[in-house]
Amino acid sequence: MSLHPAALHPAQLTLDPAQAVEALERVLLDGLDPETCPARTNLPVPAGELLLMPAATAEYTGIKIAGVAPANPGRGLPRITGSYLLLDGPTLQPIALYDGAALTALRTPAVTAVALRRLAAPGASHLVIFGAGPQAYGHLDALRAVLPLTRLTVVGRRAEPAAEFVAHARTLGLTAATGTADAVAQADVVVCCTTARTPLFDGRLVPDHAAVAAVGSHEPVAREVDSALVARSARYVEARSAALREAGDLLIPLGEAAIAESDELANLSEIVNDKAVVPADRPRFFKSVGMAWQDLAVAAAQYELYTMHGNVS
Repeated sequence: MSLHPAALHPAQLTLDPAQAVEALERVLLDGLDPETCPARTNLPVPAGELLLMPAATAEYTGIKIAGVAPANPGRGLPRITGSYLLLDGPTLQPIALYDGAALTALRTPAVTAVALRRLAAPGASHLVIFGAGPQAYGHLDALRAVLPLTRLTVVGRRAEPAAEFVAHARTLGLTAATGTADAVAQADVVVCCTTARTPLFDGRLVPDHAAVAAVGSHEPVAREVDSALVARSARYVEARSAALREAGDLLIPLGEAAIAESDELANLSEIVNDKAVVPADRPRFFKSVGMAWQDLAVAAAQYELYTMHGNVS
């Protein structure tokens, strides 16, 4: 492989959501086992939390250094910061540098889309999103690439950002409106991308045909969905090892004995490779916490796109 060290100038991410979804699916179809991915290192720091996320394949190695600063939005700054360093696998020479927050904003919705294109009911058209921040916009774009969405309901904590998100969705041709938590009763797909630490809605209201994804938390003591939803749903995760270490949406119901650790819990590789059971008579719940292999897959795809076109802009 010809190395392009010029790419070490901070590079824009030009992959679109469909390309990011394809990159993730490709590595899973090629045999990547998410259960073997190195664990994230979480380091408390005065401003919040520092996350270190390394991953490697034969072709590429990479690490994301991300900061989570809860006070930043009040300063007009992003809550998530950081950088991603991509290295050539055989030589470990640095070959590209990306904005870590932008990479997270791209790959997190792509992971959800990989799962929900298989877990959502055929013809799923009504999406309910909790949250109106960058991840909400990213999830709308990614899910529009894989599902026949026509309607969006936004459930936001603050009226102005929710209204702005609705206006954006309407420019895309969707029927869109703000709503309340009970909108899940009419949803085909529900996505939670918030900083909430307690359940956002009554899980008993979710229709049996619906698919639900929760992406906002990676802490054992925080969750976006309640035990009622988790207990009645078929459950799916990126990796069992990561979920049972970090996912409060599952660990809290486990602690309450609402579910058991021996219950079936399919991972993303099993979903993509058609090895997971996807029932139609109960909700399908997908929980993600974010994993380093996902960042590497998307960063590598971006680098290969750069080498194909000979520029990083």
